Amino acid sequence: MNFPRNHFGVPQYPIHDARRLFVLLSAIDLLERPTVSAIADLTGHDRETIDAEVQRLREEFGVVLHKVGEIYHIESWGEVLKKNGVKRYLKA
Repeated sequence: MNFPRNHFGVPQYPIHDARRLFVLLSAIDLLERPTVSAIADLTGHDRETIDAEVQRLREEFGVVLHKVGEIYHIESWGEVLKKNGVKRYLKA
């Protein structure tokens, strides 16, 4: 199944699709300064949903993510997700 892409070529998965979370996590890892605005600009996600999506990554996949000021930081990808596999969804 093909999904539309934004102007950066990032797939626009449906809101409740887990791959949407993987795109978010990959964007946080990729961006030099992953703020809500930068993440939203790259991924096409609504700024208002990013904090809730980050919380889902923590709860559902055991990702350890912190927000210091406005910047997100990945401490651990957890036991469930493989970094290289997840990063493919940003380019899918």
